[in-house]
Amino acid sequence: MNDVSAHAVPVSAHGRYLLRRPSGDAPAPLLAGFHGYGECAEDELERLASIPGLAGWCLCSIEALHHFYNTQGAPGACWMTSRDREQRVAENVAYVDTVLAGLFQTCSLEGTLVLHGFSQGAGMACRSAVLGRHRASGVMLLGGDIPPELDGLGRVRSVHLARGSRDPIYQEERFRRDASRFVDAGVSCRAVTFRGGHGVNREYLQSAGDFLGLFSL
Repeated sequence: MNDVSAHAVPVSAHGRYLLRRPSGDAPAPLLAGFHGYGECAEDELERLASIPGLAGWCLCSIEALHHFYNTQGAPGACWMTSRDREQRVAENVAYVDTVLAGLFQTCSLEGTLVLHGFSQGAGMACRSAVLGRHRASGVMLLGGDIPPELDGLGRVRSVHLARGSRDPIYQEERFRRDASRFVDAGVSCRAVTFRGGHGVNREYLQSAGDFLGLFSL
């Protein structure tokens, strides 16, 4: 196998996102979300739309570029695997930058941008906030951690970091470590533990709504 070599070939691909425009005509804040492993844009949009008090927000759910059939036999997607990780990170950040740039050009937005990530999507929210072109006003991480290699967390202004008390995937040790990483970087971090598992419930949604309400004052 000594004569085998690996090569990367750039190709054109289409991404997909869902958009829910706000009620009313006033310029709106933007909440952009990133779904978890094996999910699709519809799953994340449903989470975002369940947060109370967001009638005046523009909601965008961005779908990962890498598709497959999940364990239920339905189409799903993931943000990346361990293979060619640095290249996938750069591609994903550029993809999100393109989506956000288009929204700021075509939608009536007032400048506030909050990024929400669930599970694997939490890492994507972090990367977009730190590495992307668009400065986020806030970042919300649910059931997912900060990418271990990610530096420059000080670029993040305000964070809502949440974990279900019975979450077997995002465990308490990682949750506490991530909260400390934000605090050490000088970021305002609201760390929330709610009674639940790996997902949302009424308690989480209320705390998320309270956090987003800070940007509407």
